Amino acid sequence: MPSKASFDLKQYARKNARIVDQALNKALPSARTKPTTIHRAMRHSLFAGGKRVRPILALAAAEACGGNIENALPVACAVECIHTYSLIHDDLPALDNDDFRRGRPTNHKVFGEGIAVLAGDALLTQAFELASQAKPTPRYPVRDMIMDLAQTSGSLQLIAGQVADLEGEGKKLNQTKLQYIHERKTSALLTCSARLGGMSANCTPKQLQALTDFGYHIGLAFQVIDDILDVTQTTEQLGKTAGKDEATAKATYPAIVGLKKSEHIAKELTDKAFNALKPFQGKAIALKAMADYLLKRKN
Repeated sequence: MPSKASFDLKQYARKNARIVDQALNKALPSARTKPTTIHRAMRHSLFAGGKRVRPILALAAAEACGGNIENALPVACAVECIHTYSLIHDDLPALDNDDFRRGRPTNHKVFGEGIAVLAGDALLTQAFELASQAKPTPRYPVRDMIMDLAQTSGSLQLIAGQVADLEGEGKKLNQTKLQYIHERKTSALLTCSARLGGMSANCTPKQLQALTDFGYHIGLAFQVIDDILDVTQTTEQLGKTAGKDEATAKATYPAIVGLKKSEHIAKELTDKAFNALKPFQGKAIALKAMADYLLKRKN
């Protein structure tokens, strides 16, 4: 791990994103594999230029616990497949009805709604195939890693957040209900990413709790900032439709508590994420740099 003075997050992220991309490319059936339509659709969204925040977070968590990238790679790729599947489904007309994602037409705009649903299903399934290839550690058998991923992706977490988000559209939600949505729709998978990275490195119980706290707070901050950016940035800057939350009367932090307080909440959450990393005693440089980036990001 490089020293704090020499750490370059952009270089670190580029290098690890490339490693993740290569692993995902190898794991997925090629676009020429029959049925070609589904494999092209899966790859359309998975390789649409995402920042790979979640898998890089998993790799960084593994390194903070003294592990290596190779052992963390199966779970890192798994969380990216889960994330991409959720985006494909979120963008569907029945849910968020978005035409653009990462500056490209969304999956259903290119392949139709039926194939988009199936592409999401296939990536969800692919995630568990990838996670099953992780190496067990003395503290964490592979079943524990798969259980963590399954619970995060299920009806009590990721899907619960989407359901609450869908049912809350057009309604006046308070901050508590909005936080419930963000905890499950966004924070849960970021938390899982950090936890799985740590588990792949045989982290101690104290380290796992620290990573859980870190992922939870940075996940909430990530979503609050996402709400802020929807108000303050353009479609071109975001790579997706800007102003859509306000146009659909969707509950967001700026709509409920105002822009200034939303920015204050994001800062508080990020500070708590930083504090969660104290047990690593300077070995979580990449995680700290990622938290700082997520707070200051513009898209």
